[in-house]
Amino acid sequence: MNLLSSLSILVAIIVLCLCIMPASGIIQEVTIRGSVTTPDQPNNTLTIGNPQQYGCSYPATGAPVCSYSPMNIPALTGTVPSNLAYSIFKSGDPVVATSLGGAGGTWIGLAKLYGASPDEEYVTDIVGDPGTIPTPLIGDYALDVTTIPDCSACSGTTCTALSSDVKVMSSGTVVHEETLPPRQLLTYNGRNDGSSVAVTFVKGEASSTTCAGRTGMTGPQAVSVYIVNIVPPIGYGRNTTSPGEALTPLPPTIVTTAPVTTAKSGGLPIAVIGALGVLALVVAERKR
Repeated sequence: MNLLSSLSILVAIIVLCLCIMPASGIIQEVTIRGSVTTPDQPNNTLTIGNPQQYGCSYPATGAPVCSYSPMNIPALTGTVPSNLAYSIFKSGDPVVATSLGGAGGTWIGLAKLYGASPDEEYVTDIVGDPGTIPTPLIGDYALDVTTIPDCSACSGTTCTALSSDVKVMSSGTVVHEETLPPRQLLTYNGRNDGSSVAVTFVKGEASSTTCAGRTGMTGPQAVSVYIVNIVPPIGYGRNTTSPGEALTPLPPTIVTTAPVTTAKSGGLPIAVIGALGVLALVVAERKR
């Protein structure tokens, strides 16, 4: 076998490897923090002022370091996931919001922030997709939501969601689980401390990858809409223990040092590395 033939075989192997690699695609998501300035129900939008963008740096060792950094714009406007947002978010409320396809434009997750002090922040309300909000829920609660696809109603990488499996976790332990069809409500108040969790699955999408014949497709990620409300334990996050005292919204925290985001270096696919090894053996054999 001459060298030209060896190179031809190598190219063919690499092309084959690239062709059989699973395809994937995702639309950019941008998460910001700021304060609501203009809830505009007639235009179905909500404007957030003094936005700070969420980002992470990746040191050589250890966990990623994530923080918010000021943006060079006074405000961002986007459409809301549901009109119910206007009964939850008011002017001046501190929020975390995630948009799809760039900063602003379309909010796919909106979360109201409350906390015990300016050094802490937690989420009490979410309108949109909980998976897009990096801030923890108040009261040491957490949610795990998974949508189930209707494989007869798919387009590309997403399908209409038949239902959503919702797990409520307390201190990392699952304490309640239900499968919700669209527009159904889940409630949990089993901790005997005055706290409660309410989750409504409004509507959603699910990944089509579990449907027959739809693996390896390229397209947008699935996005769903939930309404989440958490009532914290009695006395949680309050400066005094007066009965009925309301939580005080946190002011926006300004982060003055921008995180340095570094991309992790990618490696060649294992099959391609193997192909290079085969070529090396062929060349070495010819030189004997």
